[in-house]
Amino acid sequence: MTIESKWCSAIAGGVRIAVQITPNAKKTEVIGVLDDALKLKLAAQPIEGKANEALIKFLAGALKVPKSAIEITHGQTNKRKLVQVAKSLTPADVAKALLPA
Repeated sequence: MTIESKWCSAIAGGVRIAVQITPNAKKTEVIGVLDDALKLKLAAQPIEGKANEALIKFLAGALKVPKSAIEITHGQTNKRKLVQVAKSLTPADVAKALLPA
C-alpha cells in the first residue's frame, strides 16, 4: 500500500518531506499536517542554523536514521522547508513515525 500525500512523497532513494517550522517553542513536537506541510514546533532559535540543526536531529531520531541521511534541500532560511531523507523509507513509514496517532 502506498500513501502519497502532498507533504511527503517518495523519491529515488528515499522520501521528500515538506515541513513548516515554528522556532522558539518550549519543546520540539509535531503539530500535524497544515497547508500541505508537516507542521513542527522546534525548541531552538532561528539563528546561526540552530533551528535547522534541531529539525535534522528531531527527524533523525523520529525516523531512526542517521543525521547524515537527512538534508534540507530548500528553504534553509525560511519557515517552510523541503527535506530529503536518503533511506529506504516510504511515505507511509514517515507518516506512521511522525504523525500523532
